[in-house]
Parts: sequence; C-alpha cells; structure tokens
Amino acid sequence: MTKGVFIIAEAGVNHNGSLERAKAMVSAAAKAGVSAVKFQTFRAETLVTGTAAKAGYQQQATGSTESQYQMLKKLELSATDFCELKACCENNQVEFLSTPFDLTSIDLLADIGMKRWKLPSGEITNLPYLRKIGSFGQEIILSTGMSDMDEIAAALSVLEPAGTARSQITLLHCNTEYPTPMCDVNLRAMQTLKEAFAGLKGVGYSDHTLGIEVPIAAVAMGATVIEKHFTLDRSLPGPDHRASLKPDELAELVQAIRNIDDALGDGVKQPTPSELKNRPIARKSIVATQHIAAGEVFTADNLTVKRPGTGISPMRWDKVIGQIANRSYERDELIDA
Repeated sequence: MTKGVFIIAEAGVNHNGSLERAKAMVSAAAKAGVSAVKFQTFRAETLVTGTAAKAGYQQQATGSTESQYQMLKKLELSATDFCELKACCENNQVEFLSTPFDLTSIDLLADIGMKRWKLPSGEITNLPYLRKIGSFGQEIILSTGMSDMDEIAAALSVLEPAGTARSQITLLHCNTEYPTPMCDVNLRAMQTLKEAFAGLKGVGYSDHTLGIEVPIAAVAMGATVIEKHFTLDRSLPGPDHRASLKPDELAELVQAIRNIDDALGDGVKQPTPSELKNRPIARKSIVATQHIAAGEVFTADNLTVKRPGTGISPMRWDKVIGQIANRSYERDELIDA
C-alpha cells in the first residue's frame, strides 16, 4: 500500500457504459491526487435476476419503469474495455481497481493482472465468491455495509482458511444508503472493527454521505483507506451520480486527507522544529522590577517574571529567591545569577 492514507476514487458505473468517459474519469481522478481509481466489473445476466427490483435510491435517480437488470445492462463494460482502463490508470500513475460482482468477473480481473481486491458490501455473505478471492492470497479491502459483527467474522472465517492472512485484509466501515444520513454514519463503528478483529492490515471507511467532512473525520480517527464516489457531472443519468463528488470536490477531499494525515504525526509530544524558534519569544524569564544593588537579596518584591524567555526560567523562582545579587541590575534586566 502506498505511503499515507490509500484514497480510492470510486468511478463505479458513473461512466454510464462509455469507455471514453471512464478514461476521462481516470484522468480527472489522477489530477485530484488519488491513490487508485475503482470501477465495477459485472455481467447483468450473472448479477441479478431479470425481475430484481431496484433500490429506492436507484429508483429516485433512474425511475421505476425499468428493472435492476435493465439498468445494469446499460452500464456494462467489456473485457477489452477493462484492459484499456488498466493501461489508462498505469499511464496516469494511479492504481487500477475494479470490484467484481460475479465469479466470471473475478477471473477477468485476475487475468488482466489486478493484485488488490476491493470487495463490496453486498458480497460479504457470498461464500463461493469470498472463497475464490481468498484463494489468491492477495490484499483484500472489504466493505462491511449492512453487516453485523457476526457476519463480518463469518466472512473472515472464509477468507483466512482460503489463503488470505488477516494481516492482508482491511475492513471498511460503510453505510450503503445513498446518500447516507449523517445520523446513520456511526463512524465509531470503524474503531469497533479495529478492536474486535485483531491483526488486520487496517480499517477504513467507504463513504456515501454528501460532502467531504465525514471521510476527513474518518482519517482523523485512524482510517488507512478511504473510498468515495465521484463523477464528471452530477446531472448525468445513472444511479450514483447524485451522491458523488465532482472532480474539484474530489481534489479538495484528497488535499484535506493529506493535510490531516500529515497533521496526525507520530504521537510523540515534543517541540517541533517549526515552533522552537518561538519558545524564547513566548516564554518568560526572571527579571528585576527595580534597581537591585550588588549584594542585595533577591525577593518577591524586587523580582518578577516577563518575556523573553532567554534568561533564568521562572520554574527556578524558589531557588533564586533569597540568593544574593553578585552584581547590580536595572529594572527589566534579566537575572543571570
């Protein structure tokens, strides 16, 4: 995994079945500074039945006159398309990812050399699917939307014996409502995953809220992977455009995440190089409040504490009081005895 937070720009099906639009999305995401661009690989025939209903958010975005099968059929890309997209990602210096939604699509992506697997929330209870991907022994990023802790544990109990060590698995907290209401985000569940499943590669967050503040907060809470939908144009027809970021918003998110990642630091509490120069200016020293003659005793009446902090620290106040001045001092002069 690349250094810092691994940011996945979820292109998904927002290409609307157009290879050229998909390539344009790769270019836009690369300019935004993401780590990877992720698509979705499926055949409608092997993903849904002909009469499967659409989710409520899909009906709102695309209407209710067509079935889920008809909607998805228009969003397919070919095996050749995915080969071209992988090359496009490589040319743009971002990692190519695509989520497979059936066993045939797993084979397709393995054949074109994908080495990291992003598993969607909907497949977390698909034993044959989990077993097949687990058998590769490669890194897995698993979304846990709609799942409870027992289901997540069950998925791990398939992936690990199949051949993927827990140290290669990242769990993503996720809510699969589009868009997710803020009251349903429950970011603390991400930390629950980390505490409950020891030995993971990491935990992260797949975001479906509007805006960018929640994934930024997730990074501050320890997310090592962030996934976020994006689109070239939110007004385009399709199920996911409305809950997706535009390219400029994606760039803003990436920059914010990089800033937070830097700001988290190493946890060691000590002065940093940038602030050391301010210490003598902001701190204070013991100084004279009036003329003090040589041989005079230092008292609370003839001493005080003022900036700058280039003299004796006020933390030595008790040791200085009662000492004899070995020379004379004028008002506001730093004590050096």
